[in-house]
Amino acid sequence: MKKALAILLALVLCMGLMVGCGGGSGDSGESESGSVYFLNFKPEQDEQWKAIAAAYTEATGVPVEVVTAASGQYETTLMAEMGKEAAPTLFQVNGPNGLKNWVDYCYDLSGSDIYSHLTSDDFALFNEAGEVSAVSYVIESYGIITNKTLLAEAGYTVDDIKSLADLKAVAEDITARSAELGFSAFSSAGMDGSSDWRFKTHLANLPVWAEYQAEGIGTTDAIKGTYLDNYREVWDLYINNSTCDPSQLSAKTGDDSRNEFLAGEAVFFQNGSWEYGNLVGEGKFAEEDLTMIPIYFGYGDEANQGLCTGTENYWCVNKNASEADIEATLAFINWCVTEDAAEMAESLGFVIPYDTAVESNNLFVKIANEMVAEGKTPVSWNFPTMPSEEWKNGVGTALTAYAADQTDANWDAVVSAFVDGWASEYALLAE
Repeated sequence: MKKALAILLALVLCMGLMVGCGGGSGDSGESESGSVYFLNFKPEQDEQWKAIAAAYTEATGVPVEVVTAASGQYETTLMAEMGKEAAPTLFQVNGPNGLKNWVDYCYDLSGSDIYSHLTSDDFALFNEAGEVSAVSYVIESYGIITNKTLLAEAGYTVDDIKSLADLKAVAEDITARSAELGFSAFSSAGMDGSSDWRFKTHLANLPVWAEYQAEGIGTTDAIKGTYLDNYREVWDLYINNSTCDPSQLSAKTGDDSRNEFLAGEAVFFQNGSWEYGNLVGEGKFAEEDLTMIPIYFGYGDEANQGLCTGTENYWCVNKNASEADIEATLAFINWCVTEDAAEMAESLGFVIPYDTAVESNNLFVKIANEMVAEGKTPVSWNFPTMPSEEWKNGVGTALTAYAADQTDANWDAVVSAFVDGWASEYALLAE
């Protein structure tokens, strides 16, 4: 993968140089003081990032362009954009494996202002020389967002749900009475590209987390799949107690799932703290209507399990940008976590891993913190150790096929995509 990427980028860069020598203006849009081009990973926060960019430009006069990749298309978009003359000055990798493809493009942040504010090196990624190639810009949590009002109408409270067995009993009872109640247990587990990451990545984190916990490891090039039966049980619960027939999931989008939840058609909606602004506010839910519960997995001490909390969002500065653009980009990201730290918390709902952080007003962030204060242990984000986007896509395709026809043979295909696909993709990474 890394070799293929390098060859492709080299070809595209050469083509760009040839065009430049052919009499083009060569104008990259730089101002004398530099400019910023941020290729954003998070479609759900496109508007907020553009507002922050506009505020920075108004305050400093430095142009900041935010381009947001389509969901599931970040890596291919980054490859295309890096081949252009006016390439992103600020981009993202999703962890150590994501960094491997782009480490040669990363400016050393070791002496930067933003790195000096980082609360721990646990939130940085380093290259083989020990240089800081990337810094995290957000810590997030995800779980099962729950409509407490509908749950009460069904005769339950969140105190009735402390394990996977509890969740299954409640969800199946709601399904049995859905015609009477007027709502379903879960919103649609859409497997369209705008939604499938919730299950091929975020839900798939749970069997990885459980195996890592049991094995006492933090990564592996050969996942065993020990807890894939648990994964199947949760997936079955989602797709068979839902607003739609499982055969329809391939076409269901992230918007479909969210809108079903907003319309009061489902009690449960797997998603994260980033959804706060889409769910709470005028014409939406009041905070008291909602909570977030863990994705119970039938593993370990479920009564003391917290939300899935961590990061896969790391900023990298393009070392091949002009010196002026590099300096402009460093100034912008430092401003985001210092002078604009309150906006990061309020507009984006982010908890940032910097000593400048302010308390977030995000309900789901507060719930995650309360669980930690109660002694509950967060589920770590292990999907940055997943080998590749190709691996995730293989798992997603197999999950979709299984949903449409829930046979053991089709689940075996999920297991193969998970275990065999993991090994083969890690072998490619090692080449």
